[in-house]
Amino acid sequence: MSDPILPVAFAAAAVRVGTPLALAAIGETVTEKSGVINLGIEGAMLAGAFGGAAGAFHGGLAVGVVAGTVAGLIVATLFAIMAIGARADQVIAGTAITLGVTGLTGLLAQQVWGSAGAGLSLPTFPAWPLPVLEAAPFIGPVFFRQSPLTYACYLLIPATAWLLFHTRLGLEIRASGESSASAAAAGVAVGRTRTLATLFGGACAGLAGASLVLAQVGTFTERMTGGRGFIAIAIVALGRWHPWGVAIASLVFGGATALQYIFQASGTVIPYQLFIAMPYLLALAALGVAVGRHRGPAGLGRPH
Repeated sequence: MSDPILPVAFAAAAVRVGTPLALAAIGETVTEKSGVINLGIEGAMLAGAFGGAAGAFHGGLAVGVVAGTVAGLIVATLFAIMAIGARADQVIAGTAITLGVTGLTGLLAQQVWGSAGAGLSLPTFPAWPLPVLEAAPFIGPVFFRQSPLTYACYLLIPATAWLLFHTRLGLEIRASGESSASAAAAGVAVGRTRTLATLFGGACAGLAGASLVLAQVGTFTERMTGGRGFIAIAIVALGRWHPWGVAIASLVFGGATALQYIFQASGTVIPYQLFIAMPYLLALAALGVAVGRHRGPAGLGRPH
């Protein structure tokens, strides 16, 4: 760690790796604030990754971003029909959605790219240094030499905080999550509000999946999200259901993931599997802390 370049590279990698987690977790924050817990966020991310890869393969980066976001939105729509419209158990519905999307994206990937997969044929976003800002010591190369999808995440965080805590719609979302009966008595259309929040969460998860493909990996493989959607749910709890807290927690998890690359490159004798497991161990620890000390929306997971 004596090399002064190494801390900057590690911090920049933490931001880059944490971007998909932050995008998915911000969307899930809004969804859970409305009283809905969507375990299908993993499936929405995977659908977004496939949509981003297929869109970029056939139409370029912009098409990939749109296709990934729409794919996540479609998955969230299916979940909303089951969990909100039909009032199915939210945990079971989300799990079923994720399992279904996992199989479907694997099948579609075989049809589009064959057994060899997408390879490295996909276009990816380069880093876009922001003039003036990128020259700032440490902060510049860490935060302002990133992909445009990371910059979009920077904008989404304060925008979501403003939506939740400074708008009427945000008040309705929070009221629906605390007590749907009281919200309905006050004139809130709880079903519509929860549906909109769920669709927003799905679109963010789809964008997160597209970001994973188009700004990091550059290819699509089956099950490539690797549980990131479930980690995003843990991040929401660790961030206390607040966009700014979620952003900080995403950075922590991004650092835990980036740490494995540092240790693997250092040639340490410690088994690399331990570092691969670090984000998941951190997720378990975060949930253990959050469950005991912080309360989520009172109506979370309860049908209206």
